[in-house]
Amino acid sequence: MPAYSISTRINSNVPASSLLYDLCVYRIDGNKNKHLLVDVKQQPVKENYETQGHMTGNISDPLSTIFIMQVTLYRKTMLHIHTVFDMPFSRMYTLQELSAGRAWSPVKRENACYFESSAMTKPVSDGPNITVVKISQPARPFIAKDYPEDSPQDPFAWSAIKQQINDRFNYVNLPYQGETSICGPAAFFYCLLKDRPDVYAQAVWELWRYGKTKIGELEIAPGEDCRHPSGAFFNEQGRPKIFGIDWMTLAGLRDSENAVLDFDSIDSPLAGVTMWQLLTEWFEKAGYEKVFSNVGITQAGVQGIQELNEYAKKGYKVVTLVSDTLLKGSIGVHSTVPTHWIVWDGPVTQDGQGSVHLLLFSWGYVTDGIKSNVDFSFLINRFFGGVVFKPQH
Repeated sequence: MPAYSISTRINSNVPASSLLYDLCVYRIDGNKNKHLLVDVKQQPVKENYETQGHMTGNISDPLSTIFIMQVTLYRKTMLHIHTVFDMPFSRMYTLQELSAGRAWSPVKRENACYFESSAMTKPVSDGPNITVVKISQPARPFIAKDYPEDSPQDPFAWSAIKQQINDRFNYVNLPYQGETSICGPAAFFYCLLKDRPDVYAQAVWELWRYGKTKIGELEIAPGEDCRHPSGAFFNEQGRPKIFGIDWMTLAGLRDSENAVLDFDSIDSPLAGVTMWQLLTEWFEKAGYEKVFSNVGITQAGVQGIQELNEYAKKGYKVVTLVSDTLLKGSIGVHSTVPTHWIVWDGPVTQDGQGSVHLLLFSWGYVTDGIKSNVDFSFLINRFFGGVVFKPQH
């Protein structure tokens, strides 16, 4: 098993000799176990503002594995050492990027930065002493047209997003597309949340801070209209139609892939339809390995369900395409057109009365989601196969 040298870069106008750093590189798996790659404290910065190269132990993780990098900077003075961040700077990189010295961004503010004013103070006896220091603050990327930043219902306020990140990390609730038609992104982010809650949380943070993120090789960079959506985010009872965290991730992912249609409103159904080729591409770019597929525009039949059942029993991620009339809560009954992506949380079963059951993720919940008291033929006529991925660890 190989070991790697990990380093990053600092942006600063302070002499490098006056800076120290903590560097922590880790990943968290679906069981909330933290795996440390590097964890060093108060190390000196090189003259060129690079960190030292820190060796990992021997590890077996593939190069596509995503890790979270955290940097805390310290400023040294003659009297003491103090931190310059309220919270550690964090970004995520693949092991390939970390080991190849590419754990930094060409965009200055997307790195750990610390700058000081060089203006000199003067004695009061020398007269007025006014120094103007200009500090730039980039505009927040996501702002809803009907809810400005000072609005009490601002869906992208940091206080709201921070609480939503915490809730998702602890599985208080799950990705929820609300009244939008973005079930494909919801299926993807549900799997990512369950396998790599740290990557999910970091992606949300980067979208909120920079308006873009990169999960492995999957780049999510929604356009201007998606970052400034129109429409009501709340229903008449004041409940969210869709949470800010889900608009940034689900609509943001879907909008990043639309060459013609903008996902600029929560009422953008046409822009939300996801084909299986694109959904598969999202998973693979994010580091998942596809191991099987029988999805298509025709029903997969009994054999197709049996094939997927075997993978579900072994704990693989099984994402399937169905007609939404298969599911509880659907008003329709007769339509057998493929319209909706779901994620299995176990195999399809049949009880003693012949009714079909499947624990599945859909519309923000994991439930026995197939309509009650329906038989196998009802399922088959509304089932169009799926794609199987090896879970991330």
